[in-house]
Order: sequence, then C-alpha cells, then structure tokens
Amino acid sequence: MVLKITDLVKVYRGGTRANDGISMFVEPGEIYGLLGPNGAGKTTLVKQVVGLVAPTSGTIELDGVDVVRKPQWARRTASFQPQSTVPIDGLTAFEAIQLTGRLRGLDSRTASARTRELIAALEIEEWTDRPGQSLSGGVRRLVGFCMGVVAPGKIAILDEPTNDVDPLRRRHLWKWIRNLADSGTTVLLVTHNVLEAEKAVDRLAVIDKGRVLASGTPGALKGETAGGLRLELATAHDAAPLALPATFRAYSAGRRIRASIPAEDVTDAIEWAAARQREGVVEEYSLAPASLEDAYVRMIGRADVLEESQVGKPIATVA
Repeated sequence: MVLKITDLVKVYRGGTRANDGISMFVEPGEIYGLLGPNGAGKTTLVKQVVGLVAPTSGTIELDGVDVVRKPQWARRTASFQPQSTVPIDGLTAFEAIQLTGRLRGLDSRTASARTRELIAALEIEEWTDRPGQSLSGGVRRLVGFCMGVVAPGKIAILDEPTNDVDPLRRRHLWKWIRNLADSGTTVLLVTHNVLEAEKAVDRLAVIDKGRVLASGTPGALKGETAGGLRLELATAHDAAPLALPATFRAYSAGRRIRASIPAEDVTDAIEWAAARQREGVVEEYSLAPASLEDAYVRMIGRADVLEESQVGKPIATVA
C-alpha cells in the first residue's frame, strides 16, 4: 500500500483534539476520499501526511517509510495542493506551473510541455500569461491544482481542489484526477462535496470530530439506505408549509424538499406527492434511489453539513 495511517492522534495546544485515533490505508492507483464537514479534521490529517504538522501520537507510512520520523521523505514522495490559495503574485499562471515542475525535478522542456498540457485540459489558456495577482479565485484554484499535479509524486494529495471552480472546469478537473490514478499516481482527495465524491472516488472515509465514522466503497457505505428511496419535491411559490407524512425523514432548502422514504412506503409516498401536485401545492416531484449523500447525512447526524446547493434543513413531519 502507498499510505498507511495507524492510530493517529493530533492534540493542539489548549486541548483541541483534531484527530482522534484515525487509522486507514490507501492502495496504489486508487482515488481515496476524505469526506466530512468543515472542521472535521481532514486538513489536519493531510498536513501530517506531508510532514507539515507533527502528530501527537500514531504512525504514518508513505511507501513503507515512517514519515513522522522522516518528514523529508513525505515531501519527496507526495505532491500537494493545499486548501488555501497558493501565492503566485509576481508570476504568470504558466510560470507558476512550470516553475513548480522544475522544482520537482522535471527538465525545462518536460516542465513546459506538461504545463501546456494541463492548461489546455482545464481550458484556462486565456489566463496563461496573466500575472497571478490579477486572476480570480477560481482560476487561481485551478492554477494551484496544476502546480500540485504537474510533476505528481507517488501520491497526490488534493485538499478541496474544486472550491470556487466553475461547473465546466470542475468536470475537466475530475477527468484529470481520474487520469492521474489510471496512470499510477495514488490520489488522496479531501472534500465536503458528497455528490462529486460519489462519482469520483474508489473508496472513502467519512470523518467527523476527528474520527473515522465509516470507510469503504461508495456502494458499501450506501448499504444501510440502499433499500429506501429519495423523494424530491418543489413546492409552489405561494404554498403554505407542507405537513409531511410521519414516515418521511425530510430536509428543505427554500422551496425544495428532500425526504428519505422506506421501500415499503414508496407507493403511498408517490400517491401523496401526486395528490399535492393536483392541489397545486407541489409543482414537481421525482423519485430516485438512496445516494451516498443520504448515507452521509445519516452518519454525520446533521444535514447542514451539505453544500448550500444541497438540501440541508430538517423539517417536521406529522402523522
């Protein structure tokens, strides 16, 4: 295995326990996700993997080497895109990416070719020669991603790589991440975007309050909710608050409502939704299998951990 973490604990001054006995392993050539809400301990974990922060206790092995004792090995073995924006003031986008490639051991011709390839793949050519300080947050994020993978190590660690990135370039970015894994680079991906994680990762760990709540493939983690379905509703603009059946576990965001439905209650749920649509209370509804997002909310125990674009506020039900 490329990465093995055993009983990792990180306690900061003041007693904050950012990581609390985390154990996991990552195999060669896989995309492994760390999924959890803000403040769950994900970034603290990856900072220890790359040798930027020393753990309080526990072990981290990269390619069989204990990087707690030899943090310089982590810097040679891993490439890293941090969660914070990479400072590139005074450099153009092209220069920042190319320079990173040279610093990581590429010759000048290879670094330039690799830089052009990444810029074209992510469709950021129009910003190639613009100085870093003039770039938007999303473009700077993409440049930071390119810097992290222009000369990937044995493992590429990407901390929230899609933050502030527009939907089109997000698709390009995810395709490049998959290509990285297919070419043999292991990817450790930190994210709180459940929808993207479900499509992108091979395995993942759900982390909250410094602990691993569950780990496995997306399909395995959906196991407990796989027998149920998800009903999504859009209420009319002038509709009064809906009184939902007691069997619904429902969350709302604006006019949209998402409810988890037990498999045995699906027929009744559809009839109920159709009746509300006939009354003009519901504009539209749809039924879909339970997702990783449903399992995630169940494990974390809070729906507010989802992105704003996802349903996140619990609402009451009635018999």
